[in-house]
Order: sequence, then structure tokens, then C-alpha cells
Amino acid sequence: MSIPVQLTASQFQKYVEPYISKAKRGFVSKIPLYMIFNYVLYVLYTGCQWKMLPIEKKQDKPDENEISYQAVYYHFRKWSKDDSLKNVFCHSVIAIKTALNLSELNFDGTHIIAKKGGESVKYQGRKKAKTTNILPVTDKDGNILGTTELVSGNHHDSYNLKDNLSTLFKDIKKLGINIKGAFFNADAAFDTKDARRVCFNHGLIPNIDENKRNRQKNKVGRKRLFNKEIYNNRFSIERTFAWVDKFKRLLIRFERLNETALGFHLIAFAMVNLRNLIG
Repeated sequence: MSIPVQLTASQFQKYVEPYISKAKRGFVSKIPLYMIFNYVLYVLYTGCQWKMLPIEKKQDKPDENEISYQAVYYHFRKWSKDDSLKNVFCHSVIAIKTALNLSELNFDGTHIIAKKGGESVKYQGRKKAKTTNILPVTDKDGNILGTTELVSGNHHDSYNLKDNLSTLFKDIKKLGINIKGAFFNADAAFDTKDARRVCFNHGLIPNIDENKRNRQKNKVGRKRLFNKEIYNNRFSIERTFAWVDKFKRLLIRFERLNETALGFHLIAFAMVNLRNLIG
């Protein structure tokens, strides 16, 4: 198994092309869209600058590139802006729907250093740098089912958690995925009443480590459910983050706009999901 960093024409036609926008009039690409998508994947995988793309030469004019790097970026920006990349990610989840292990869901956040600033970028004291946070949810095997929007790094992980979790669970259910009855593993940073209430409302079993700093005195009444053995499986999401870190463009954020920064993440998440189909 390996995370794909390039697609063949047939793989692109099956897993990407039906879900991205195409020019109806005006500018139309002179090369196939799968080649443009692979150029975007190259930037994502290597972390190179757009102008450093190793673009192939025209066969009939060896002194000219087959496409400009600006045109490649134009397509990436358009696909990020019109939710094409979100559609690609959502359908990557649908493509592996029958293989998902939904007995447990794992939730965590990862901070991306953003030295050049940008939208949703703030100083994070723990990282001693300006960062952006993103919080995906995975199944037991590390497949990515959904993700929050980008969150400024100065916020605690539980910032706006009620709305973020509610939106996340609704988006997953819209894909036809039944998460009812699953254990929801999250660390102590997410130990809030709102998080537990949202889990119960969506039929999940909150298996969240207790944050003892929230406790002023001994709790009266029934002890809350917490299965340590199941909770230990939460660390499979760290393996997922390691897979995502294969894409060097995500290690340091250079995109100032949220839509393009999220667009790169959605491509990486889709490639992680499709690893067993096209890896």
C-alpha cells in the first residue's frame, strides 16, 4: 500500500473528473485535465513553488512548455473555490464506503505552521509560531471521513466545537454513512459537555478522556463511560497524519487564502482514502 501521488488517465476519469468543474466556454486547456491535476499533485507532494513545476515541452515546439504554471494554478484555484476538490474528497469516501470500519471514530487536530501569514492564521504559544489548525475525523482504520474548516492557531482545540462537530457529523451522514453506535474517541482537550451532547444527539458513544482541569470537586452520581482499551485505538489517527505529511506542501502553509490551503488538504485526504484502490 502506498499513497498515490500521480494518477493515470483512467484513474483520473474514474475518481476525479466526474466531480470537478470544466470550462464551458472561454479558456479551455490545451492538454488533458488529468495532466493538469498531476501537476497540482506534484506541487502538493514535493512542496515546490508553482513556477518550479517541471512542465513538459510541446512535441512540435521543443522550446515551448505545453502549459504555463499560471494556467495550472488557475485550475487549482478554480477547483478550490467552486468546491470541486471538496466533491472529489467526498466521493473518495463514498468509493471506500463498504470497506470502512465504523465501530470507532477518531478525532484530533493538527497545526500547520504558516510563516507567511494568511487567513485563519494566528500565533500558537505551544508551537511558538503562527499556525492554522484543521481537525479531521477518521474511521478505525485511518480513512478520513470528514474534516472541519481551517481554524486559527490561537484557538484551543475545543473552540466552537459544538458547531464544528455537528456540521462534521451531518456532512458524513449526507454521504450515506451510518455512524450511529460508533465510539467517538477524542483526547482530553475535547472533554466538554457540548461535545458529549452533540455525540449523543447523533447516536455516537463519546469515549473522551477526562480533562481533570475541568473538575473543581469530585463528581457526584454515575461515573461517565470511558473505555481505555478502545480509546488507545485513537492513536491510529496519528498514522493518518503521518500519511498526510507525505505531502510536503502541507508541512508549512504558504497559501494565504483559506480556500486554497483547504483545497490542498482535501486532495491529500482523498489520496489517503484511495490508497488501496489506486496506490
